[in-house]
Amino acid sequence: VTVCRELTKKHETAFLTTLEESVAYYEENEPEYYTEPKIVYLSFPTEQGTLYSLEELKAANAFALGCPAMGDEVLEEDEMEPFVTKVEAFASGKTIGLFGSYGWGDGEWMRDWVDRMKAAGAIVLNDEGVMCEEAPDDDAVAACENLGRQLAEV
Repeated sequence: VTVCRELTKKHETAFLTTLEESVAYYEENEPEYYTEPKIVYLSFPTEQGTLYSLEELKAANAFALGCPAMGDEVLEEDEMEPFVTKVEAFASGKTIGLFGSYGWGDGEWMRDWVDRMKAAGAIVLNDEGVMCEEAPDDDAVAACENLGRQLAEV
């Protein structure tokens, strides 16, 4: 379960800040190098991210959620589905980027997820999620990078 929430300078893992502070910094200063989204795993802390509370996510203006299609083209049911249900309660007015992959079908799970977030009042970037079949190819990677750039501009 992945949530992209913060931006940091490339190669700088100890520098944690809010999305708003990062965007403000790069609007006011000439960046020395590009920014990259910081990946945060909600289900457990990792080397790549810190465990963040739902309250901190509620305070964010924009964030991304990623989940592969599971079973019969649905969100993962043990962690992601209950989490998305909680997000629906505070999604109104938030800008959300959605991304994920699927192994068969046609991406119905993503269309359903986009519809859910819109029904909850969220602004879904590009009015659709970024998805790919199986492992991401160069086009899918580029689409995810573009999604990250768009979120950074919010």
